[in-house]
Amino acid sequence: MNLFNVYPLYDITPVKALDCTITDNNGVEYLDLYSGHGVISIGHTQPDYVEKLKNQLDHLGFYSNAIQNPLQVELAQKLGKLSGLEDYELFLCSSGAEANENALKLASFHNGKSRVLAFDNSFHGRTSAAVAVTDNKKIVAPINAQQVVTFLPLNQIELVEAELEKGDVTAVIIEGIQGVGGLDQGTTEFFQALEKACKKHDVVLILDEVQSGYGRSGKFFAFQHHGINADIISVAKGMGNGFPVGGILISPKFEASFGLLGTTFGGSHLSCAAGIAVLDVIEKLNLIDNVNEVSAYFSEQIKQVPGIKQVKGKGLMLGVEFDFDVSALRKKLIIEKHIFTGSANNKNLLRILPPLTVKKSDIDTFIVALKESLEELKN
Repeated sequence: MNLFNVYPLYDITPVKALDCTITDNNGVEYLDLYSGHGVISIGHTQPDYVEKLKNQLDHLGFYSNAIQNPLQVELAQKLGKLSGLEDYELFLCSSGAEANENALKLASFHNGKSRVLAFDNSFHGRTSAAVAVTDNKKIVAPINAQQVVTFLPLNQIELVEAELEKGDVTAVIIEGIQGVGGLDQGTTEFFQALEKACKKHDVVLILDEVQSGYGRSGKFFAFQHHGINADIISVAKGMGNGFPVGGILISPKFEASFGLLGTTFGGSHLSCAAGIAVLDVIEKLNLIDNVNEVSAYFSEQIKQVPGIKQVKGKGLMLGVEFDFDVSALRKKLIIEKHIFTGSANNKNLLRILPPLTVKKSDIDTFIVALKESLEELKN
């Protein structure tokens, strides 16, 4: 049997990794400034994380959600404390798409409506409702397109309000900072007006923090830069540092009932151990402080590089935009300079999503390689 061929692959085979360094099967070391789509939050094979998972695996890896699991309670309490959302409740699942599916389902149960507002260039996952609210027709199959979704441009609140006035919208779903779409984001004025409009019309405000959460923006959640609250917050990627963990944080306005939501693998003992270890390390190593310090350093150092149109994003969720397609540049960085970066729907943008443990010296390495690569491509 062969693999179903859905990914274009670089001819690189990683076999081990430590912190921000990946080593391939030929012994070549790569600087990881992409974290596998922002998944590696506390660094590859972080020692406390590895120990926690090994210890848990020695005891119990999985059993169903029909029994008591104190690890779920510990994870919820630690997440509430670090995020500042202790009055929210946590539902655990296994991925960002699954988190957004449950967020949309819960919203629809809550107000009995079904139409969703999403935003241009959004990405919320590849499952049924999650992909329907994703602005990419190439990955939305006809069966997904049955969902009733209206896409609007960011930062035009009057268009949002006009749709909410129609009375059939169950939820507005928005990323704290767009990832795949290219690091665009709502302004503080827009987010605050959006929160107010949703409350006025009994519409659920869902903040997709799957990529922008867990300290990556310089605050625990990106929406916290804007002084607002969300009704439901979806999380995943950095939550497990590579172990599949996802969830939704649910505000007190929602009432739980048996059977309302469910999952087989979500909240397993092993996934909770991963989630707890990530939060412990973020707190122990003051990683959100490191995000802000390294981000400020990056902003200064990138000014040395000629030809940059703008730097987008916040914290360590950044996009370096040029006025040309960066495909060849990104390939050169990976193959010749041994540095992983990411792409976006915006073909002129390099995505920078390093582990939150990244050092200023790693940024120096990137700046030198970027300047060299640009000069070599010019010649």
